[in-house]
Amino acid sequence: MRKLIIFLLINVITVNLYSQKQTVQIKTSAECEGTCCKDRIEKEMQFTKGVTAVNLDIETQVLSITFKTKKNSVENIRTIISNIGYDADDVKANRKAHDDLPSCCQHLEFIDPEN
Repeated sequence: MRKLIIFLLINVITVNLYSQKQTVQIKTSAECEGTCCKDRIEKEMQFTKGVTAVNLDIETQVLSITFKTKKNSVENIRTIISNIGYDADDVKANRKAHDDLPSCCQHLEFIDPEN
């Protein structure tokens, strides 16, 4: 019986260590009035490894994201957002991905006034 209790305690501790989660808020450049940016970012992030919850507040442009720390990192999540076409805190949007966004989702910083 004692071995069983020790075994169960070790399993509980191990499961807790591997399922630690972190929630972060990332400032994005998503700004369109519709749900276009919101839907695009949330959909992409839901399929990102380790992500368990995601919500973009369009008014504040802040993405709240919860992820498993053993499966992903804040830096990688910022890079993924950049590769979708949006700024993520100090990580600038990937130019090609940004240019592929619908015009309502593009922000002025990338618009070329000569075109």
